[in-house]
Amino acid sequence: MNYCGECGQPVESRVPEGDNRPRFICGSCGNVHYQNPRLVVGCVPDHEGKILLCKRSIEPRSGYWTVPAGFMELGESLAEAAARETWEEACARVELGPLYALVDVVHAGQVHAFFEARLPTPEFAAGEETLEARLFQPEDIPWDELAFPSIRLALERYLENRRAGTSALHLDRATRLRIS
Repeated sequence: MNYCGECGQPVESRVPEGDNRPRFICGSCGNVHYQNPRLVVGCVPDHEGKILLCKRSIEPRSGYWTVPAGFMELGESLAEAAARETWEEACARVELGPLYALVDVVHAGQVHAFFEARLPTPEFAAGEETLEARLFQPEDIPWDELAFPSIRLALERYLENRRAGTSALHLDRATRLRIS
């Protein structure tokens, strides 16, 4: 950040009085600009034991598989964001279940939240940000072609819960993606 969003004057990075970490502070109006993690919200749509995945058509990681997920917008709840992202990416309407996974993606300044979801009918299509949408049996999930570590964690925790017959909430921390 170079300039204040309030008055347009230059900002500097320093620790404000009463705080414990550097923030961008406007030297003119004194506004403190806090930068906090962004929320990515999604779900694992399940239709009769098969899981709906989307192949990304956008960067980062175009051509790799993901569950429907994306950045939460102002004015919506976590559940509304998950349902909207599923509609936008897979043209699918889902019945959301419980929140079951939170993944800290510290290196990207994000927190990823995942819901269980039921896809009542196998009606879906590739949305604007999707090359292909497809239902997978758990044993056929393309594990080596998943877009992000958080997606792998979300799928692993979903399948773990399903095997155990529970809806336990899991908290994980994703590592940096290593691209070879």
